[in-house]
Amino acid sequence: MAYYITYGEFQRHLKEYYQRTGSRMQFPEMTDYLYRKGLLLASPPQELAANKMYGPMPDEEFDKIMDSFVLTLTPNVSVTSSVNETDIIPHARDVFVIRHPRYTRPAPHIHNYFEIDFVASGQCTFVFENEKRTMKAGELCIIAPHSRHDLTIDDESTVFCIMIRKSTFNTTFFSLMSQKNLLSYFFRTILQGDSHSNYLLFYSEDIVWLKNLMRNAMSECYKRDSFSNDNCISWIHLFFSHLIRDYSKTIQFYNYQMGTDFSLILQYIQHNYQTLTLASLAEFFHYSEPHLSTLIKRNTGCSFTALVKQLRMADAVSYLTNTKMTVSAIAECIGYNSADHFSRVFRSTYKISPQEYRRKHQTPDELFTPFEEISHSAALPVDER
Repeated sequence: MAYYITYGEFQRHLKEYYQRTGSRMQFPEMTDYLYRKGLLLASPPQELAANKMYGPMPDEEFDKIMDSFVLTLTPNVSVTSSVNETDIIPHARDVFVIRHPRYTRPAPHIHNYFEIDFVASGQCTFVFENEKRTMKAGELCIIAPHSRHDLTIDDESTVFCIMIRKSTFNTTFFSLMSQKNLLSYFFRTILQGDSHSNYLLFYSEDIVWLKNLMRNAMSECYKRDSFSNDNCISWIHLFFSHLIRDYSKTIQFYNYQMGTDFSLILQYIQHNYQTLTLASLAEFFHYSEPHLSTLIKRNTGCSFTALVKQLRMADAVSYLTNTKMTVSAIAECIGYNSADHFSRVFRSTYKISPQEYRRKHQTPDELFTPFEEISHSAALPVDER
C-alpha cells in the first residue's frame, strides 16, 4: 500500500533525526521510521497546478516549491546494494527526477538504469568504484547502468538526480548522441555497454539554464495528468542537447577497467586531426605507439588512420553542402596536401567526386533568395502600372 508525504516534511524528519541522534538514514529506512511513527498520509495532498512553469528564481524560493511536492512511499522496502528501475521509477514514467535527499548515510549501490546527478548549488561527494571526488556547483555526471557508485549530499546543497530507464535512453534520447563527431560516437558507444563500469563528467558554467531545465522536468514528475511524462522527456531532451552542443569540450570519461581518461585523447584527435600523426599523438600523451594504437582500436573499433579519415570526410561533406569553398580550399582545411589526393579519397569513400556530391546535395541558391530586390514597377499589379 502506498503512503504520502511532502518533500519538505520528509527532509525535515531526516534532518531532525540526524540532529537528535548523530546518525543518518537511507531513504527506505526513513520511510519505515515515518510509517511506524504514523507520520505518513493515506491519501495525497492537493496536486500541483498543471500549467505551472518555472523561470529563473532564487534557490531558496524554488526549495520552498520543491518542499510542497508529494512523495509516494512504500514502507517495508529494505536497503539493498542492487536497485532495479521498477523500485524507484514510477510505473507510468520513462524519466523520474528528484532532489537528492540531504542528511543520508553513504550506501554504495548499482542499478540497471541511467542516472544523471547535477549539482545545482553547494557540493557533494561522488564515489565511483574505488575513486572518490568532490563535485561542485555546475558539475554533473552521467552514470551508466551496472556501475557501483554513491552520492552523499552536503547538508545545505541541492543536487538533482535524473533517472532514465535504459530502454527509454536508447530509444528516446539516443538520437542526440548520434551527431557526426568523435565524442558523440564514443559517448553513445560507451554508455550502451554493460561490460564495465563507466561514467561521464561535465562542467557547465551556465548553471541558471540547467537549473531551469531541471526545475521544470522535476515539476512535471509530480503532476498526474496525461501530458506530464511527455513534457518531462521534452525537458530532458533540451538538457541533453544543451550538453552535447555547448559542453562537449568539458567532458571527462572514466573507464574503471582501463584506468585512464580516454576522452582527452579523443578530444585531441578531433581538434588536431588535420596535421596529427600517431607518433605525435603518442608523444603528447606519453604512450608508446603500439599501446596507443591498441587503446584507440579497443575503444572505438577503428584504427587511428581510419578515425582521422572519418573526421576528414565528415568535415568535407559539411563544407561541400554548406559553403561555396573550392575543392582545393576544402582539401587544405581538412589536412590534405593536394586537391587530387582529397578527391581520390573522397571518391573511394562515397563513390562520387566532391563536385558531384556538391551538385547532388547542396540546395540551389535560386530556390530561396531572401530579401531579393525587385523593382517597384515589377512589384505592382498590372492594372496599377
